[in-house]
Amino acid sequence: MFSDLIRGVRAHGCLFGSSTLFPPWALHFVDGAPLTLCTALTGGGWIVSENHPPEPLRARETILVRGPGTFTFVDELGTAAERVECGEDCATPDQGGARHRLGWNDSADNGNGDHGGTTLIVGAYPVHGEISRRLLDALPVVLRAEDDTSGTADAVLDHLATEVAVDAPGQQVVLDRLLDWMLVCTLREWFDRPGGEPPPWWAAQRDPVVGGALRLLHAEPAAPWTVALLAERSGVSRSTLAKRFAELTGEPPLTYLTRWRMTLAADLLVEREDTTIAEIARTVGYADPFGFSAAFKRVRGASPSEFRRIATVASPVAEPQPARR
Repeated sequence: MFSDLIRGVRAHGCLFGSSTLFPPWALHFVDGAPLTLCTALTGGGWIVSENHPPEPLRARETILVRGPGTFTFVDELGTAAERVECGEDCATPDQGGARHRLGWNDSADNGNGDHGGTTLIVGAYPVHGEISRRLLDALPVVLRAEDDTSGTADAVLDHLATEVAVDAPGQQVVLDRLLDWMLVCTLREWFDRPGGEPPPWWAAQRDPVVGGALRLLHAEPAAPWTVALLAERSGVSRSTLAKRFAELTGEPPLTYLTRWRMTLAADLLVEREDTTIAEIARTVGYADPFGFSAAFKRVRGASPSEFRRIATVASPVAEPQPARR
């Protein structure tokens, strides 16, 4: 379940920056990325976001900021430093279109820990599709993971510090995967924090009964599922599955399945513009395109064709802008 939701949130093609900062500074991130990961390898400062109290970001800590609001990274609250606008127009993309050095007082010893400044790593993630939006909807505006008792995040930070300090072949691929790793570690720690209130699907996927049923629904969404068949495949009685599933997810199994199918269909409608409604209906388990259209409109509030038209108009491809200092 979590793997499905986070699959569209990938560092491939994200805006990446690494900089060494010396006070006073105020970096204003204006692109409103759906999700931005900020990690201080050394030093520290404050994340000041819209509609959220300021959050300190100390050395070897990570904070996630959810868009579309903008935010600022400052050395001290109330700093009088001139702001540097750091959106998509703050950097010139390389040939890969993914990695950027963002001109924030970059230092030759960036990332080695000896310069006495603050080394900031930023990954601004695009979010592709309706599936991943379900993950974003479960996140606060600013997310701070507590200390990582497993040490996994620390290991990723060590790799990041080493990689940003060199310019080696394949560096972009390594950085992409390290950022993905860091993002997953941060989210897992936050969902599992003591006293937290994770979304229902987070606890449900770990349940020995409901977790198996969820994996079946996600692995085979087009199968002709009934509660009885799902219970049989899960190794429990129909009544046990129905009761446990509703308790943990907040809805019956087939209602969950319908919403998941419509989420998959919404992405297919946008990603495969040449695919017919009938073909998409079959892909998500509907032999009858009229039944699929009725279900889609009931869940999404628009017919499949209307949704496709609106989504296509609302999602133009943004052209990269030249550097501005």
